[in-house]
Amino acid sequence: MNSLILHTATRLLIGVMVLFSLFLFFRGHDEPGGGFIGGLVGAGAFTLYAIAFGTEAARRVLRIHPITLIAYGLLALVISGIIPMFTADPFLTGKWLFIEWGGVEAKLSTPLIFDIGVYLCVVGFIVAVIFALEEEKVPGLSNRSSNK
Repeated sequence: MNSLILHTATRLLIGVMVLFSLFLFFRGHDEPGGGFIGGLVGAGAFTLYAIAFGTEAARRVLRIHPITLIAYGLLALVISGIIPMFTADPFLTGKWLFIEWGGVEAKLSTPLIFDIGVYLCVVGFIVAVIFALEEEKVPGLSNRSSNK
């Protein structure tokens, strides 16, 4: 697709969409949102880029294979479940660690690790499906224009 408007808008929007997906991700711990919604918006950014510039360009921008994202996401999900077992708590029990650094208190938790896993799985799965659909050749479709 050679649309100047689409190319320009995509270059402007992809950064905003990725930042917004991270905002939704971090907002989700105390209010609605989180890994799933943030992952959908993040996948939407790469989908828009794939539509505008093609899947090869989108793969270069993503830099990590979508299946690898899913694998890292599943690893984060398992780690978030196993951590509580070291303190004799059931699988997937929430654990928090409060760290004060430079006068700011940071809250690290197993639900955060779980949300990271969900985010990575959603982005990886949606982008993998979109890339596969975009690259699939439809039989007979390319020959229609030459028959006219």
